[in-house]
Amino acid sequence: MASELELKAVVHDVAALRTALGRAGATCTFRGMMRDRRLDRGGELVALDQRLRLRTYEPEPGNPRSELTWKGPSTVDDAGYKRSEEFECGAEDGAAALAIFRALGYEIVHAIDRFVEVWRHDGASARLEWYPRMDLLLEIEGTPEGIERLIVAIGFQRTDCLPDSLAEFAARFAARTGHRALWAEADLTGAAPGWRDA
Repeated sequence: MASELELKAVVHDVAALRTALGRAGATCTFRGMMRDRRLDRGGELVALDQRLRLRTYEPEPGNPRSELTWKGPSTVDDAGYKRSEEFECGAEDGAAALAIFRALGYEIVHAIDRFVEVWRHDGASARLEWYPRMDLLLEIEGTPEGIERLIVAIGFQRTDCLPDSLAEFAARFAARTGHRALWAEADLTGAAPGWRDA
């Protein structure tokens, strides 16, 4: 079992962030859609604050790949990082994996679709996340040292990098704009997605 550490921040200038990542020697390793499907069976997992997720990466062009992840309860540790324990494995055929879980009584209870860029830098990853409708977010994962080095390298304020949940970022977006954040592409009902200019 691995322990995942992460922080998130709102991105106000994506061009400046990409420039900073390049100057720091970071490498872009993925660009494309990332689709998460959270599974549960009658609320069993949510009652335990656990998450079962099938994630599919759709790069440009083609050749999607999937991975299955179980995550335990999330906490904020003494250093201010969001921490959760997780198991993760590849799923060569995401549709077959989903069919197996459905046969066991699991259903999709939450969908998140986003366009992402993943950058690697010295013990950390930086993932830019464009949602159907919400702020552009940066998620930073890695070792504590790697996370802190990356924050300095891209010139972000440490106080802007938070252990908050996606729901908390969505609530702040809604309060500021008066519009509900949308995470699933299907909820757009014909409107242009947030990643149209990514």
